[in-house]
Amino acid sequence: MDFTAVACNLLTKKTDCLVITLNGRTENNTVQKSNAWNSVDSATGGLLSRLQKKGDIKETLGSSVLINEPKGLAATRLLILGSGTKILDEQLFLTLTKNLAGKLTKLPIKNSCISLEGIEVDGRDNAWQAQQLARQLGEANYLFNPFKAKDKKFSSLKQITLAQSSRKGLEQLKQQLNLGKAVANGVNVSRELGDLPGNICTPSYLAIQAKKLAKKHPRLSCKVLDEKQMKALGMHSLLSVTAGTEQPAKLIVLEYTGTKKGDKPVVLVGKGVTFDSGGISLKPGAAMDEMKYDMCGAASVLGTFTALIETNLALNVVGIIPAVENMPGGKATKPGDIVKSMSGQTIEILNTDAEGRLILCDALTYAGRFKPKSVVDIATLTGACVMALGSHATGLLSNNDALAATLETAGQTSGDRVWRLPLWKEYDKQLKSNFADMANIGGRAAGTITAACFLGRFTKDYHWAHLDIAGTAWNSGANKGATGRPVPLLTQFLVDQITS
Repeated sequence: MDFTAVACNLLTKKTDCLVITLNGRTENNTVQKSNAWNSVDSATGGLLSRLQKKGDIKETLGSSVLINEPKGLAATRLLILGSGTKILDEQLFLTLTKNLAGKLTKLPIKNSCISLEGIEVDGRDNAWQAQQLARQLGEANYLFNPFKAKDKKFSSLKQITLAQSSRKGLEQLKQQLNLGKAVANGVNVSRELGDLPGNICTPSYLAIQAKKLAKKHPRLSCKVLDEKQMKALGMHSLLSVTAGTEQPAKLIVLEYTGTKKGDKPVVLVGKGVTFDSGGISLKPGAAMDEMKYDMCGAASVLGTFTALIETNLALNVVGIIPAVENMPGGKATKPGDIVKSMSGQTIEILNTDAEGRLILCDALTYAGRFKPKSVVDIATLTGACVMALGSHATGLLSNNDALAATLETAGQTSGDRVWRLPLWKEYDKQLKSNFADMANIGGRAAGTITAACFLGRFTKDYHWAHLDIAGTAWNSGANKGATGRPVPLLTQFLVDQITS
């Protein structure tokens, strides 16, 4: 899908579908009409006013009316979208554009011209609106059904034009539309990897996809460490997770050089458990199929790098993906086993289903060799985070307030929000082991926090943040599927590294 911005006359604009909005009520309970509404209403002989008076057109958020072959317009169709209120907050605007994207991608059209004139988002400008519009339209174009013989219904919509009355700010709008498109492409890459079944999306498959991505851009390189190389590095914690499976573990390392080689990189570390049975600490059978999503941290890193190479950001970024499969077997790690991590610290494994932290700790130690500006790990780590925050916010924990604040701001800007939890020493005490330097679990209480405390023991040499995406990486139920989060958050975080 391609995007552009133009200054044009809506009445003479030839398009398969012209979109305008009916702005919602103000504090005085009056509906203010935009110039776009008034001009289209006049050109159609007052049709819009008559339909509104009859109740066919409502200002309710997301309500819409489609008019075919509207007289007085060059457009083939006219779609009128209610915006709810005159001034929206960020989440309401995202809801509005997501609703619009869903409608447009279902129509038999190849192009659409959209006017958002009259819509205001509190604290955000037109450029922000443009980025979010492109992102929502791009995400709505995602379709995952490679294994279905039928229902392969792809959207025909290929071209979006954002219209405004003047040429002022057009170049900035075009830039933000392209950024939104890049984010959407990254989100969709992440979603597709997440939705693939575990028998296809194995650690080796992730490594192949990373190599393919690196071939697309001269600034991006990829290397993959095998189990022999990881063993030589002392990554016995990571390798303990993969002991029970026939699928070999991989450590995927992506390096994007967007500026001078000596500049410190931002490092993204994504948990890549391509299927998590729980190992010897076997999970219940119900909903175990969803454990194919336990590699969504890895998928988000690959999705973010997809957006990164499309935007050519002037920034050095490293992606590290520890990719494993966690299965029971005759050689599988047992509860009570003790392993030595790459850092030299020993770990008593009390629960083999707390495996994500066991692969991340070695990957985080490995991240230190890049002398990073900051490190962010992304992991579907704890069910406790789902209980605490549901599916609305990603859990954030960090050893640096400035880094945490930057991620919180990026979350607010992108609409892909986070909520910070404490990382206090009192919680760290729950990881005490009688037989090793630490246990891999800290009991039922504050499970999200103690998991982060465990990771914090391997990140003392740099600024680090942990994103627990267990509640945000995928949806269950009738709309089961990967969400692609937190690609929007991570991409905005990287953009902010340049502008700050």
